[in-house]
Amino acid sequence: MPLIMNANRINIISRRGFVRRATLAAGLFTVRGLFAEELMRRTASVEEGPFYPYNKLPLDTDNDLVIVNDSITPAVGEITHLSGRLLDEKGNPIRNATIEIWEVDHTGVYLAARDRQTKFDANFQGFGRFLTGSTGEYYFRTIKPVAYAGRRAPHIHFKIKMKGREAWTTQLFVRGFPDNEEDFLWRHLRDPATKASVSTDFVPMPSSRIGELSARFDIILGVTA
Repeated sequence: MPLIMNANRINIISRRGFVRRATLAAGLFTVRGLFAEELMRRTASVEEGPFYPYNKLPLDTDNDLVIVNDSITPAVGEITHLSGRLLDEKGNPIRNATIEIWEVDHTGVYLAARDRQTKFDANFQGFGRFLTGSTGEYYFRTIKPVAYAGRRAPHIHFKIKMKGREAWTTQLFVRGFPDNEEDFLWRHLRDPATKASVSTDFVPMPSSRIGELSARFDIILGVTA
């Protein structure tokens, strides 16, 4: 079942009646001089990688990756409420954009690679979508990413699709994870500020009784026409 994020609780509601809510960020841009707007730092683009499920999309592609369809068995892992805003460099929200995410399950297996594996979490959706509204806000319920073979640090893949523009991709890393420097894509980013643009904290939710986490990741793209 999809969830709504509130300040003090997480309410479970039906998939059909899902309403998107989230806290809006303030101070979206600063002023340089008297009239000029200072552009926000763009989120670094990171390659898509080989595991986008082009021909293996699940029947369920909503924004709750922890529950598949109407199953009552959740995915294994640290449940994470992942949210943020899609903005341009001036801090304006980007609406009607499709945000897609995908990541490995707790065993380190992608949805696109399950046909080559004998062990994976069938209760993890592995892929989700969300359409941004007037505030540019997005929300997913997923699991905290884990490391997997190939010396990849934990990460979540993002793809942004907008009408009239080529799809844009990046990867979200866990800020402060000890083995980030072992990841070849992380090292390729080099500049600390660039690395900071694609990493965030996964922090415990004080109101959760089951150890859920929250992660906030605002995505800044180039100014749109």
